[in-house]
Amino acid sequence: MAGKIDARLAELGITLPDAPAPAANYVPYVLAGDMLFISGQISAGPDGLIKGCLGGNMDVDGGAKAARQCGIAILAQARAALGGDLDRIVRVVKLGGFVNSTADFTDQPKVINGCSDLMVEVLGDAGRHARAAVSTPSLPLGVAVEIDAVIQVR
Repeated sequence: MAGKIDARLAELGITLPDAPAPAANYVPYVLAGDMLFISGQISAGPDGLIKGCLGGNMDVDGGAKAARQCGIAILAQARAALGGDLDRIVRVVKLGGFVNSTADFTDQPKVINGCSDLMVEVLGDAGRHARAAVSTPSLPLGVAVEIDAVIQVR
């Protein structure tokens, strides 16, 4: 039987993919007590990696869409970590957002809002979180955005 969060995802037309496999020597998540730490999820969608440099060949809207895809991957990792039961999520505690951007690009918060908005759309007040949104001169595989998460669970 689908839970409340699964029903909300369906209502929004969001289908979670299988949790992405790690790209190097690390685990995709660690469950420590009631805290779930999800490794950085890179921007990828059904058509593959979402690459780009904000302030260069990608605009804020494209970056926010890439960040939203990171959020979908975060929820997919949470589903895997929680045995398929997303209703075990108590709240998103913190997101750490990294934006591949030029030195003069300053709208990192608007980019990471793509993920933050998704968390609130799906989880309501439990999706409201602390966060960081920082610039970096490059990201793995040339992706536009990478986001990690800390989630409290029951």
